[in-house]
Amino acid sequence: MTSLPYTLDPDDPAAVPMGLVVLQTDETIEPEFRTLFARDKSPLYVTRIPSGAEVNTGTLARMEVDLPAAANLLPKARPYRVVGYGCTSASSVIGSDRVEQMIRQTCNAQTVTNPLRAAAACAADRGVSKFALLSPYIEEVNTPLRRAFAKQGISMDVFGTFGEAEEAKVVRISTASVVDAAVRLGADPTVDAVFLSCTNLRTLAAIPQIEAQIGKPVLSSNQSLAWHMKHLNVSQI
Repeated sequence: MTSLPYTLDPDDPAAVPMGLVVLQTDETIEPEFRTLFARDKSPLYVTRIPSGAEVNTGTLARMEVDLPAAANLLPKARPYRVVGYGCTSASSVIGSDRVEQMIRQTCNAQTVTNPLRAAAACAADRGVSKFALLSPYIEEVNTPLRRAFAKQGISMDVFGTFGEAEEAKVVRISTASVVDAAVRLGADPTVDAVFLSCTNLRTLAAIPQIEAQIGKPVLSSNQSLAWHMKHLNVSQI
């Protein structure tokens, strides 16, 4: 064997990595993030967290104890300006502050966000606060979600759900179904925007179709999380 010399490239200070904690059952957030971050210079590193095949408050709450182990699997060579936790409903059950605390136990992250925290920031940026909520969840999950948004000053008095607990079915709900349901809810004159909840619900292609039909802003879990992560990554330079 011949030992060969080598040099090390310096890290690009303008391309600080971002981290993302993805649910084991999620099939949507990574494909949508590939589109949303296609032109972003910062690398995005992903780790997975165990999650239940069905979404209920019990399976969501259990993720709290697994957050440090999941975050610990992100590369450690450099610190992170921002790490995202990809679950809207679990963030409402566990609490955004607790999510951040658990991730930062094992990951050198300057800040942590999630779709709930991100959607509130995005809503403020858009100047909207009266949402129609479209959810795939069962009612025991919808209740804490709406309550958590209300604490952020966002009302969701108009809401509808597909009532599906099984993650493998949530990800396969058709774009046409999402568009039809969101247009129906968003047409209500008392709302000024629509929120499509769940990182596993395919919404990216649906958003422009819904906005074209109702003439109101449409936010989603993945779109809001990506927007907030980019915003935080730039603002902390």
